[in-house]
Amino acid sequence: MAKVVLVDDDVELMELLRDYLVGEGFEVELRHDGDAGVRAALSGSFDVVVLDVMMPGIDGIQALRLIRSASAVPVLMLTARGDDDDRIAGLELGADDYVPKPCTPRELTARLRAILKRVVAGARGAPMAQSPLTIGTLTLWPRERRAVRAGTALALTSTEFSLVEILARNAGQVVSKAMLSESALGRPLSRFDRSIDVHMSSIRQKLGALPDGRSCIQTVIRKGYQLIG
Repeated sequence: MAKVVLVDDDVELMELLRDYLVGEGFEVELRHDGDAGVRAALSGSFDVVVLDVMMPGIDGIQALRLIRSASAVPVLMLTARGDDDDRIAGLELGADDYVPKPCTPRELTARLRAILKRVVAGARGAPMAQSPLTIGTLTLWPRERRAVRAGTALALTSTEFSLVEILARNAGQVVSKAMLSESALGRPLSRFDRSIDVHMSSIRQKLGALPDGRSCIQTVIRKGYQLIG
């Protein structure tokens, strides 16, 4: 049973979402301010954190920054519908995904299951993921969801690792944003969704440049992304 903490000061909404998630087989706890949310996220007691952006005291963006300074626990952000700035800020700070508010319990459940499916699949280690995957100086251990570049461990979020793994398994080939969204985020790519682009920007910074100065993740305009050695 996956354990989820919902962090939002909208008590009525959170109780509604909790009741729905419990009915879907989740174990759920609630926190109603950013400070309590950070403590819960860093306690090691939860499999995934749902974090609202707008809260009194420490807001969701500040809370996410504190969480990411010490933990790679999956975080799903709740953002105001149409607020691209908060959405992008959350992704840049390491949020795994976001859901615009108001959201339906069904949509939130689907997003949570997509995140948890990635984490569980990595922990169990599918047959194809038993041995390390090496592309140039980049080595991935899919079973442990661990990555090293030129001997340095990479602090990748769950979503970032999934994206890198997909690119690594297709090294030298262009992978479409639609495929990346379906495989790594667990949802179809919508027309104006910039999530993949923001995640890729973060990944590029963490991987660093090749000896010739190029990024190891190349953008192929109107087609997708490609990992090179």
